[in-house]
Amino acid sequence: MIVADSKPLMEIAPLLTGSRRVLVLGCGGCVTVCRSGGLAEARELARRLAHPEFFPDGVPEFRVDAIERQCERDMLEAYLETPPDTDAVLSLACGVGVQMVSDALEPMPVFPALNTTFMGGADEAGLWREKCRGCGDCVLAYTGGICPIARCAKKLLNGPCGGTSNGSCEVDSTQPCAWALIFYRLKKQDKLHLLEEIFPTRDWRPGGGSGPRMRRRAGVAGGPGDFR
Repeated sequence: MIVADSKPLMEIAPLLTGSRRVLVLGCGGCVTVCRSGGLAEARELARRLAHPEFFPDGVPEFRVDAIERQCERDMLEAYLETPPDTDAVLSLACGVGVQMVSDALEPMPVFPALNTTFMGGADEAGLWREKCRGCGDCVLAYTGGICPIARCAKKLLNGPCGGTSNGSCEVDSTQPCAWALIFYRLKKQDKLHLLEEIFPTRDWRPGGGSGPRMRRRAGVAGGPGDFR
């Protein structure tokens, strides 16, 4: 899932200077799970922003709503109702949702209330760790299900660097070395022979190195379902 963190109020408030009516729009997707962007968070953000210290020339009127997923155009068009005389939208979605709402409501300004951080998984209650970079060329079949692109600070593909020590990363000793994790996972699976494979120089184009990626689902508008 996509994980995001709240921007500081002192960063958000200046974006709304001059606005009189602001829609604070929550998203019911990933950011609700990590408690940064749901309806409850939208209400709390509106409450905290409605303070004269942020708006000496007058506090905007904040209205609150939420939609299940801001990242889907058809859902925005079907369910998003913008109150009359709205000057701006403050979106509590990931960067994808902010852009989709901006496109749907153009030319109305849409501002982000969150910083999109990573795609991660919940290892324990209330704790998410980055697991995937969406690189477009998955190597998990050869690394014991542990991603070296997301979990190695140097994104190494052919084993650890010379600075790893006692299973820890030299960049941040509090983090495990991804390749140490890979080694011990493959050892448990009796697949250490996979470490003898040499990965060629990586082609980063599937990971967005040649521009924004696109995928059309098979069977929809005649699309083949391939990435381009």
